[in-house]
Amino acid sequence: MKPIPLTPRSKINSEGKIAYSESFQAWNTIKLKKEIFSEFPQLKEKRSKFSYKLIYHRDPKELEEAIRAIIKRKEEVMPILLFMYKE
Repeated sequence: MKPIPLTPRSKINSEGKIAYSESFQAWNTIKLKKEIFSEFPQLKEKRSKFSYKLIYHRDPKELEEAIRAIIKRKEEVMPILLFMYKE
């Protein structure tokens, strides 16, 4: 079965922390803020299963080419930009 992309209703600007998981001994938990749930109400469905696809482009040129490909294919779903910082 083909995954169904989630689409926000408007621009989202949200910041949060990455949490350390003792059981996995890694920084592997990103807690989603209220803004995300208001734009993606499907995420509140407890019986549903969700997955994600993460793509990391190592240089701006490669990212620009990927964005041009998205525009050319006229994809309905825009990617989410995620910036990670060390505090």
